[in-house]
Amino acid sequence: MARIKRALISVSDKSGLDELAKGLDDLGVEILSTGGTADLIRKQGIAVTEVSDHTGFPEMMDGRVKTLHPKIHGGLLFVRDNEDHKAQAEKAGILPIDMVVVNLYPFESTVARKGVTLEEAIENIDIGGPSMLRSAAKNHKYVAVVSSPEQYKGILAEMLSSGGEIGEGTLRKLAERVFKLTAGYDKAIFEYLSGQGDTRPEDSGPLPETMSINLKKVSGLRYGENPHQPAAFYADDISECRGLTGAEKLQGKELSFNNIMDLSAALEMVSAIESPAVSIVKHNNPCGLAADEDIPRAYLSALDCDRLSAFGSIIGANRDIDGKTAGVIMSEADFVECIIAPDFDKEALGVFSAKKNLRVVRCDLVRAENGRTPLDIKKIPGGMLVQYRDNGKIARAELKVATKKTPTEDMIRSMLFGWKIIKYVKSNAIVLCKGTSTVGIGAGQMSRVDSAMIAIRKAGPRAKGSVMVSDAFFPKADSVEEAHNAGIAGIIQPGGSIRDQEVIDACDAFGIPMVFTGMRHFKH
Repeated sequence: MARIKRALISVSDKSGLDELAKGLDDLGVEILSTGGTADLIRKQGIAVTEVSDHTGFPEMMDGRVKTLHPKIHGGLLFVRDNEDHKAQAEKAGILPIDMVVVNLYPFESTVARKGVTLEEAIENIDIGGPSMLRSAAKNHKYVAVVSSPEQYKGILAEMLSSGGEIGEGTLRKLAERVFKLTAGYDKAIFEYLSGQGDTRPEDSGPLPETMSINLKKVSGLRYGENPHQPAAFYADDISECRGLTGAEKLQGKELSFNNIMDLSAALEMVSAIESPAVSIVKHNNPCGLAADEDIPRAYLSALDCDRLSAFGSIIGANRDIDGKTAGVIMSEADFVECIIAPDFDKEALGVFSAKKNLRVVRCDLVRAENGRTPLDIKKIPGGMLVQYRDNGKIARAELKVATKKTPTEDMIRSMLFGWKIIKYVKSNAIVLCKGTSTVGIGAGQMSRVDSAMIAIRKAGPRAKGSVMVSDAFFPKADSVEEAHNAGIAGIIQPGGSIRDQEVIDACDAFGIPMVFTGMRHFKH
């Protein structure tokens, strides 16, 4: 337990200050303070001692030096039941400070402002605040360290119920919160300063030598991928957009681990398409994806790509869902787990309400902010793999026709549509497209020709006249032979195999035009 007799209050965020100061004063706590905080407390008619009067040393250097003094840090750090510490404190005239109430200069919100200068950012790096917080947190057995206005009410309630004391459990939790806070604060400063010009060693590459990621729990989950795996959903502090962490579930059962994975994939796929589009996702792969000015038609085209696999799927749309679209979905789908879109009108929600377990999720589209490419992080035992997300795009002018026959403009439009989709399909990946609809998808096979055969089988007669999209080069001509037998009209692939000429010769023999992108879209 710590009995609070003297508290130092110095806060940037003044919310809740009136209530806290009055509560401490009513409990007979002596209050030390600085600058604007002291002025506000004094205006309440509450006695307050300026830190400069307590230390006998004036604030200086535009307030940069005011609490960095032995009478402050000695008062926080000395061990109360250590006789040697007590003797040294008495000899130096150091009085114990039993509580520190500090919140830090708003560095993160300052640097987030458009047009902020480096000088402004530097002046919002708090020095005295973190120093006091860390001193108090280190000595938390005897000192209460309060770092956020949201803690004021609970602290006052505990002191009122215990005659001015704070229990060991609370003191420990307050200290833990501080070290988390100061770690994040320093990380934000490091990341801002490291972005001011290129100060990286030449051999370090585009990613930093060290990386820290803070995770905040969004919600617990019933279980993970399987019922025997405990799981939870966390938001990170490095992402450019909120994604599913900012989603709102409008109806249905709680979201599962697998739901969240598939919802994110469905949303990301349609976010990549500018025109109205619908994705249908199962096990993180698209069963179908289509774009059409009419969203119900887009849904039906996506569904027709693979109705069998769409059972128990996730539906994503990049436009609001209205009652008409909801009616089409409910009449055509055998079973849908979740639907995600930017918004839903009242009529649509009324239609979906007939299926109580159907999860209906409202979420903004996934857009990279400030032109920056977000990071993609994959955990492996003992470490992490970090890369920039696959934002690679190909323009019409960048395509290289590799065959004697040139594809038609309609083929090229379909190829470019499929090229936007292929990067969301697990490798080895083959997608067949007609217009702006997928008609067959082969995913995750160990050989490319197997993926081609699966895509052709799923497409059935619709394979004829479609274009084949491959996420990586063809190592052999076998996939081209399969394409020819299915009546596929054109092929788009990265190229770059040592056997490219064999593949080109096969296309020429079959009269199939093929273009190279020079870019691969593996997804492991």
